[in-house]
Amino acid sequence: MDERKIEIEPTKISVSVPAPPSPERAAEAAQAKPSRKSALREYAEAIGIAILLALVIRTLVVQAFTIPSGSMMDTLLVGDYILVNKFLYGAELPFTDLHMPGLRNPHQGDIVVFKYPQDERRDFIKRIIGTPGDRIQIRGRQVFVNGRQLVEPYTKFADGARSVQDTYCGYAYGCEPTVVPGDSYFVMGDNRDNSQDSRYWGFVKRDKIKGKAFLIYWSWDGDHYWLRWWRLGRYIP
Repeated sequence: MDERKIEIEPTKISVSVPAPPSPERAAEAAQAKPSRKSALREYAEAIGIAILLALVIRTLVVQAFTIPSGSMMDTLLVGDYILVNKFLYGAELPFTDLHMPGLRNPHQGDIVVFKYPQDERRDFIKRIIGTPGDRIQIRGRQVFVNGRQLVEPYTKFADGARSVQDTYCGYAYGCEPTVVPGDSYFVMGDNRDNSQDSRYWGFVKRDKIKGKAFLIYWSWDGDHYWLRWWRLGRYIP
């Protein structure tokens, strides 16, 4: 039997190994590849943006205040936390006396936060009774605006009576017909027997008004250590 030998030639596999890139190309590739921020830097940037937005909102839109005294009882109680609309009247630009354009001017009946005229480092909250040009006169416990008695169901007096005839008037402003100057307002607290207001220290300038109170978002009774849940989210007209 004729045996034939078959020889299988081994296949040669050639593998080409790329040459290492030059230092110049390596530097270009490193620059082209986006660098991944560290988690710490991302958190820091997020916190910074949040703080910036909060400052903008606080300065130009809405600001929170706490009621420290009973001058606005029973409309506002000690321990109420309220929000004040600043853009309604035009927010004050930081570090200046300039104001942004507002949606409207303050109206009679608005509850406003303003810089206390005798110490502008302090903020007061009162209700607007008289607007520029109004003639104010106080007779006993009745307030007259332009000769007409003002209906005030929100007022509170020590003895509970709203109409007590009293010919004596010991206020510095309002005992005689008093015209509110232009660009000024006459303000009073709802708790009339416990409020330092325009009756004692005069008028509030328009550019000293910070904004209008519009919402009670939290209320805490510090004397009894309980939450006044029924006041949460209450709108302030």
